[in-house]
Amino acid sequence: MASRQGQGSEGAVRGDADELKGAAGASGPDRGDRFRFQLLGPVRAWRGDRPLNPGSPQQRAVLAVLLLHAGRPVSVPQLVDALWGEQPPPRAVGTLRTYVSRLRGLLEPDRKPRQHAHLLVSSGGGYALRVPGETLDSTGFETRLVTARRLREAGDSAGAYEQLRGALALPAGVALAGLPGPYAQRQRDRLTELCVTAQEELFDCVVELGGHAEAIAGLRAFAAEHPLRERAQALLMRALHRAGRQAEALAAYAATRRTLHAELGAEPGHELRALYEELRARPADSGPGARSGPGAGPAGDRARPDRTGDGRDRRPRPPRPARDTSRIGPPPVPAQLPPDIADFAGRAEAVAHLAPALRGAAGARAPVVATLSGLGGVGKTALAVHVAHAVRAHFPDGQLYVDLQGPGLAPEDSSAVLTHFLRALGVAESAVPDGPAQKAALYRSLLSGREVLVLLDNARDSAQVRPLLPGAPGCAVLVTSRARTLALPGADRVDVEVMAEGEALGLLGAIVGAERVAAEPAAARELVTACGGLPLAVRIAAARLASRPGRSMADLVARLSEERRLDELRVGDVGVEATFRVGYEALGPGLAHAFRALALCGMPSFCRGAAAALLDTTDDEAEAAVEALVDAGLVELHGEDRYRYHDLVGLFARRLGERHDSPWERSAAQHRFFDYVLATVLTAVRLIEPHRVLPDLLRRPDSPGRTLADADAAREWLHDAHPRLYAAVERALDAAPGLLGSAVDLLTAWSHVLSSTARHRDLEPLVRRAVDTARRHDDDPATARALRLLGTPHLGTERYARAERALRESLRPAHASAGPPVSARTAAPEPAAAPAAMDRERPALLKVAPDGISALGRRAEGDRLLAHTARAYVTSGRSSEVDEASTEVSSAAQELRSEGTLGRIRYLSQAAGGRARLGSGEPERGPPLPAPAPPPGCGCGCGCAHMEGAVSVGRAATLPGSCKEP
Repeated sequence: MASRQGQGSEGAVRGDADELKGAAGASGPDRGDRFRFQLLGPVRAWRGDRPLNPGSPQQRAVLAVLLLHAGRPVSVPQLVDALWGEQPPPRAVGTLRTYVSRLRGLLEPDRKPRQHAHLLVSSGGGYALRVPGETLDSTGFETRLVTARRLREAGDSAGAYEQLRGALALPAGVALAGLPGPYAQRQRDRLTELCVTAQEELFDCVVELGGHAEAIAGLRAFAAEHPLRERAQALLMRALHRAGRQAEALAAYAATRRTLHAELGAEPGHELRALYEELRARPADSGPGARSGPGAGPAGDRARPDRTGDGRDRRPRPPRPARDTSRIGPPPVPAQLPPDIADFAGRAEAVAHLAPALRGAAGARAPVVATLSGLGGVGKTALAVHVAHAVRAHFPDGQLYVDLQGPGLAPEDSSAVLTHFLRALGVAESAVPDGPAQKAALYRSLLSGREVLVLLDNARDSAQVRPLLPGAPGCAVLVTSRARTLALPGADRVDVEVMAEGEALGLLGAIVGAERVAAEPAAARELVTACGGLPLAVRIAAARLASRPGRSMADLVARLSEERRLDELRVGDVGVEATFRVGYEALGPGLAHAFRALALCGMPSFCRGAAAALLDTTDDEAEAAVEALVDAGLVELHGEDRYRYHDLVGLFARRLGERHDSPWERSAAQHRFFDYVLATVLTAVRLIEPHRVLPDLLRRPDSPGRTLADADAAREWLHDAHPRLYAAVERALDAAPGLLGSAVDLLTAWSHVLSSTARHRDLEPLVRRAVDTARRHDDDPATARALRLLGTPHLGTERYARAERALRESLRPAHASAGPPVSARTAAPEPAAAPAAMDRERPALLKVAPDGISALGRRAEGDRLLAHTARAYVTSGRSSEVDEASTEVSSAAQELRSEGTLGRIRYLSQAAGGRARLGSGEPERGPPLPAPAPPPGCGCGCGCAHMEGAVSVGRAATLPGSCKEP
């Protein structure tokens, strides 16, 4: 035995392995082609370095049975019973032979047909697998356990410790994981029990060798994982007692007694009760030099032999091994926080909110949890690290940190993170449980009663975070995530927004120097605006300036045009686009397409209806897609039922669209979107001014648009949508010529509904831009319609003189573009739209309307133009112009062969003439003409249905007094 002790543990293992190999009676292949089998975990096999596939779970079970019998024959009935128990299938034997045949082909692929097998052989009415025992991990495991037991009996605790540690490094999970059958279950239970016993022996060795203080954390976790194992509880009590923590040792006994009584209705056993009584009667050991070897502790320790009369131990003692603190004890305090940021600036409000909340963790009833959510690059990690350093003194038991890699393609697995945390908290690698639930339970047990700050950076979702939350008060957790919908119980949620201009300028000054910012204040403001207030973008721009002291800020601003901005905001391998791409590449194909398409709207924000139009889907499906993009941190919530892109994210999305989507796809999405917006504006027109006919004159959109309940809802929507509509028209004009017609349609309807509001003049820059764009692209119909909008006096100060010039100019493109008749659905409503939208321009209209009618010819809008022109005559009151124009209009009506319109013109002309002559005192001209029966409605063309009979003025009929038109 002395010889074995002197050889050390490795020699003992080699000796035992040689004995087993000799007993197996077979020599394996060459060393480079040797088999290896894993049973301590999922069953696996290798030949040399090449992995083998043992097949289905049942076939693996056959392999495991044969391996565990160590070359001894296993009969067919035994194998059937091992796999299926008392209820085998009808063809169990045939199935078993198929498994054996496949395993033979796996183990000896070069064996020729009908050639006898050398490894998996038929023997005694069954089969035997003749491979050396050293090829099994379970054999090496059990061999080390036997060696450790012999060493401990010989008093060599240090050698036993090394053997046990080597044995517990072998399991790769639950033994025989996933194998079916009663035999596999029995062996699984046996090997699991051996593992647990080995862990107890290892802890016992650590305590005996004086490592009780370092072992407490791991022992506490082990005892919590096995609350009914009295030996584990006894080891914890001894370690606590020897570390001078007698009260905790007695409390551990009390907790064990309660657990046994609750679970089993039993009291602790004799040895545990005796240990408890002795601990109560003895003072606790204290200090680093407290003895912990045999005879130095309470009852239950083995008595140490060979003592002299003076009590000194004369027996030779083995050398004490160097402690492996990575396996038997944690560092005193984990301190894993990344370094604080020296040039951190801004975020004063968030820091003032978060720091006190985290400091209050010690007095809280539950762990304090705070989440920081926001766009990638918005500075969540910088803020979290800064706050964590500000409060770290309030967490004396340590700080844990992990980057969960949530936005990327390979987010960290919570189970792997738990392993990392457990190791940092002092759990030996061999003592870390296999299952995620067991790891989480152990993690919570270790944090119970401690004050630890946990920083979880870049979380993907709630499911990734929940297993990492402590279970007891005293701890605090700070989580950062791009997902604003991160839902954690009791969490204090902080939305991290882009920086305001003042904060962004402060960050810029902290990096490049306040003097440089003060030297170019206007350029500095333009720079942070181009960066969208995104801290990452500001940092990159500042880094570029700092690396080029001679470059002016104005020069960098000039380089940040929309087309080049993403390329310029990059330094080395750090860039704004790269940050956004991490989240984008984690999207599936459908969501990636949605991300690109939704950026085409051109509005500062959009609703789910607009999203549905862009994606050509239902509102519910569009909302689900947008919410998923919010969860991915690529789209932001912006009030109720509204979403938005950060400016730089929108640039990124549109760039991707140009690369991945065809021009036709992008154009179709934009046209669907403008149909949705135009339809909503026309709905607002109908609700606010139901007698107007403009909605019938413009192109009829395919989309029904947004539902508006009543006129008040329509006005409210128009008020809120004003800046969004402006931005959408601007972007559409930039995208000309494809969206030019849609933009002018929207301007026409929008101008009409704003005609009586102060915001009407806001449209003049857009209208002028539309005229210029239409001329530049030789779009005559769009030019004509945009010019007629300029003819509205509300858009300028020249009033009627300017209106007349603009309206006459608008007719020239109309003349040029007149062609064959077109359908009412597709006809451009060139001159016809002007009268409907310009009630106040009657004098100009009287001069240009006949030309407009002539330009239209037989086009579908001719009837309507005639009717509105006649209405202008009625209200003008100038008889000579009325008579002259009335004749021309009547001639035009005859050319159009529109009997209904001709009758209406005659009727209205008589009414206009009568009103004019009555006002001027002219005599009546002959007997009154009989008024033709007006068409349904008032007859004025306004569309109202309140014809209550005409009243007479002289001998001519006038418009009904109940008509709502002026």
